[in-house]
Amino acid sequence: MRKKLRWLSCAFALMMFAAGAIAQRPTAPPGTPPAQAQAQQPERRGGVPTFERTSQTQHTVRIGGQEVKYTATAATLVMKAEDGSPKATAFYVAYTRDDVTDLAKRPLTFAYNGGPGSASVWVHMGAFGPRKVLLSDDGHALAPPPALVDNEFSILDVTDIVFVDPISTGFSRPAPGENPNQFHGVREDTEWVAEFMRLYITRNNRWGSPKFLAGESYGTTRSASLSGYLQQRFGIYLNGIVLISAVLNFQTLSFAAGNDLPPVMFLPTYTATAWYHKRLPADLQGNLQKALQESRDFAAGEYNQALMKGDKLPEAERARVAQKLARLTGLTPKYIEQTNLRINIGRFTKELLRDQRRTVGRIDSRFTGIDLDAAGERYESDPSQGNYSGAFTQAFNDYIRRELKFEIDLIYETSGPVRPWSYEPWTNSYVNVAETLRSAMTQNQNLRVLVCNGYYDLATPFFGIEYTVDHLGLDPSLRNHIAMAYYEAGHMMYIHKASHAQFKKDIAAFILSTVPAGR
Repeated sequence: MRKKLRWLSCAFALMMFAAGAIAQRPTAPPGTPPAQAQAQQPERRGGVPTFERTSQTQHTVRIGGQEVKYTATAATLVMKAEDGSPKATAFYVAYTRDDVTDLAKRPLTFAYNGGPGSASVWVHMGAFGPRKVLLSDDGHALAPPPALVDNEFSILDVTDIVFVDPISTGFSRPAPGENPNQFHGVREDTEWVAEFMRLYITRNNRWGSPKFLAGESYGTTRSASLSGYLQQRFGIYLNGIVLISAVLNFQTLSFAAGNDLPPVMFLPTYTATAWYHKRLPADLQGNLQKALQESRDFAAGEYNQALMKGDKLPEAERARVAQKLARLTGLTPKYIEQTNLRINIGRFTKELLRDQRRTVGRIDSRFTGIDLDAAGERYESDPSQGNYSGAFTQAFNDYIRRELKFEIDLIYETSGPVRPWSYEPWTNSYVNVAETLRSAMTQNQNLRVLVCNGYYDLATPFFGIEYTVDHLGLDPSLRNHIAMAYYEAGHMMYIHKASHAQFKKDIAAFILSTVPAGR
């Protein structure tokens, strides 16, 4: 079991991803008399400051042909125990539109990535923020140093956005002397991110605003968990949740002996990947949707039934299933037989293009890489993740200091040291927060969910979240409260320009349709 949990921890280390600046000095704690504030020095524990600093700058961006003036706030917020002792410093960047006169009518979206351990840099500088990393139209990084451009597909025109870095990611850190483990776990992460949200809402007078969550990858696990915790602990009822490349039930992902769900869940994404790399037969190669539907039908039907039979599967049926799997994956029947009809993701990424000495990406299977050992079982590194990670890291470090005027010497942890990660209360089972989401949607029957899926995502395959949603047990009156959207891209579908354009349209329409009438 410990080995399985270590595997899960690694498997979800996803990367998964103007002018007029007015910078402020670090502010004194609330309540400090103005005459003393300038002279007061930061409280230090072990040489590390424990109070807050803020930089606000004003900017303009053009989104969909519309000029949007906004304020960017890059800041740290000290999280405290009820006795007032500091527990951690949380870093965030907030974007608020300047022409809003009634905050009760202005939606507010909290956005973050996953990992666990990922900072919010990917959705910040790739998807939602007003500035983004310039990539090629298909998502490849350009020659360094990276360039930043205005994000014409930002959602700032329809919602204010707060990008949150959970503790030990980005510039967020535990307070000196505090045990980091109290922030690192499914339950711990939920509680501290929720506390950050409560503080931000309170300090910025946003209790009356329509509220949304937008998380990617493990950030979708966080969102589902938050949906229940925010309601129960603070009485914060959400209007909507955007799940980007979602995983709510980890059983759909864990290739472990005795768990036959992942081979079924991954098959349609194997088919999409083989289609992209032109490895399917001619009758499937001509139409992606036809290929995907055949793969879904086979996966949920004959393939699933064959795996259920286990060792009792007749040889003739076994051979027939291997032939159909070969048709839908681009692999050979002999190889599939050798995998016992259970194609592990690591093997698929290595095997599909082995004859070309290429591997395919896990985060985005459109990308290919080159390994020293073409005969190996696993790729040396994910070619999709390696493509853009450096560009995002360099661009953010330049942006936060040069454009947002936030000065800090800390390392920005794009993938922070959050291991070991506690999976309590699921230590002896698969993490599954789907029931939390179902319960939250049942109690708050105005809550809507949009699930965004990339066809070429081998980290969180779209058939897995389809299966999870279909097994939520939602009352029939609530089932249309969950909508699905699909893109011909990978885990970070927004790095693909055409997909990003549709992604923006889908999310903007979702937010606007979810805000109460007359607001």
